[in-house]
Amino acid sequence: MTITNPLPVSDVPVSPAATVPRQLLRIATAGSVDDGKSTLIGRLLHDTDSLPLDHLDAVTDEEGVADLAALSDGLRAEREQGITIDVAYRFFSTPSRSYVLADTPGHERYTRNMFTGASNANVAILLVDARAGVLRQTRRHARIATLVGVDRLVATVNKMDLIDFDESRFRDVERELAELGARLGTEILVIPIAAKLGDNVVEPSTTMPWYTGPTLLDHLESIDLVAPAPVATELRLPVQWVSRPTDGERRRYTGRLSAGTVRIGDSIVALPSGSRSVVTALDTLDDARDVAVAPLSVSVELADDIDVARGDVLVSGEPDAHLPTLAREFDATVCWLAEAPLGVGDRLALKHTTTTVRATVQRIHSRLDPETLDEHPGSENLSLNDIARVTLRTSAVIVADDYADNRDSGAFILLDEHTNDTVAAGIIEGSRAVLDRSDTPSWVPSSITPEERVRRTGQHGATIWLTGHPSSHKAAVAVALEDALTASGRTAYIVGGDNVRGVLDIDAAAGTRAATVQLARLARLFADAGVVAIVPISSADGEDLAAARVEIAAAGIPVTDHRVDADDTAAPAEVAAAVLRGLEQ
Repeated sequence: MTITNPLPVSDVPVSPAATVPRQLLRIATAGSVDDGKSTLIGRLLHDTDSLPLDHLDAVTDEEGVADLAALSDGLRAEREQGITIDVAYRFFSTPSRSYVLADTPGHERYTRNMFTGASNANVAILLVDARAGVLRQTRRHARIATLVGVDRLVATVNKMDLIDFDESRFRDVERELAELGARLGTEILVIPIAAKLGDNVVEPSTTMPWYTGPTLLDHLESIDLVAPAPVATELRLPVQWVSRPTDGERRRYTGRLSAGTVRIGDSIVALPSGSRSVVTALDTLDDARDVAVAPLSVSVELADDIDVARGDVLVSGEPDAHLPTLAREFDATVCWLAEAPLGVGDRLALKHTTTTVRATVQRIHSRLDPETLDEHPGSENLSLNDIARVTLRTSAVIVADDYADNRDSGAFILLDEHTNDTVAAGIIEGSRAVLDRSDTPSWVPSSITPEERVRRTGQHGATIWLTGHPSSHKAAVAVALEDALTASGRTAYIVGGDNVRGVLDIDAAAGTRAATVQLARLARLFADAGVVAIVPISSADGEDLAAARVEIAAAGIPVTDHRVDADDTAAPAEVAAAVLRGLEQ
């Protein structure tokens, strides 16, 4: 084709749609059973021409009437029971915007699925039956929506056709919803609809002239979506996978950006270790992109071979960076989703971003009353669907943000360690930072000098490491050594095994650097007090022992290593005597 007399580039008309990116609005529906959520979704799909013809034909009866609810109830059990069980995602669009709509269950038993549907939503639609008004489950779902950060709520008072479009009844329900919004600290727009007939869903109603507000779709179209500022100082990249693409290349660290931006040349810090480096390569599967913005999935290469593993988080290394908290204890609001109750002291697995750690319930502060939305303090345990404020303590450091700052790094789920079932979902509302320790930490000085302590007790402190094969033989050597030392008049203690496991959340058998260094710090305190600390560990490589030795040698405390092999035939008492002779030398 030949184009004659083309317009100058500056004169070519540009469509607004070509310059403005098409926005995606995520919606979650909520409400009680039989409020008409599935019918409303079917009406939106039908009236926006978002249904394939074969799908529409499959739910249309012989008289040409479509069963709108069946358009979103995809599970066989849902169609048989007439209720929504799982979260059903449906997609529709208008000329100006695309939508993802999560149809969440209304039945109290499936409250946990409300968390799933609302966790990524921009707006929540609360359905209320005009005849029943605001119910207990309506309040619970509204609280969950605000809990997970959905700050836009719109309530549709459905089935107005069943009350003859009575305005006075609508105003009564509207007042109930206004009171609910006031308790939650948010405004709720209320729209009267008849989803089955289509009134005020996509097209304005001709049977409710007393209502002059927007239709539901008009309101959804008018919502402004403002993306978080793409700022490098807000970077959060939880590492999901570490790989080496080809021989000779450095390792790549892959994950989905939950906040901020990253580009080649950016300074980064790997948490919780605190190691620093610079981004030297960036892969977003788009060769034309030189900067990655949340929520893209990316793969980065660093200038240094620092220790980064799954569960670590890459953050900005700039001086003005907004950093998360390295925490082992935090306050949270959780929704308990299991039949068995939750009590103080219970242990669960906590999955947070890309890491999983053990967590212990330290305290249950208060429980929410779903009827009144009041908080009742001093609960001993939580029952199914209870929403409560709790304090959790983890066995390892997590890289945490408050949920109000970051919906990804501020959220978590709790798992039953035996069944792997999800038993709770929660958000972090305040975390306490662990002590900041360097490789050679500054210990709190004692008022008694080491020389004075030796003069008073007549004993030098020391540490004895029993390393090697994870056998019971080594444990027997530790017991024999403790017995021999105490029999000679010296104070000794086994720092490891059941003496510390559980009490301090240090698993000596884990053989990890974290466990080894934690035991080293604990043994150093014993030795500083003049005790001979016996530290049996199942396995530790030379690097771990070197790191642990730094902890102890910094205080000038003697360290003795003894390896106990699996094929060692000497009696534990003989091995203990040999270790003791080495200590005396």
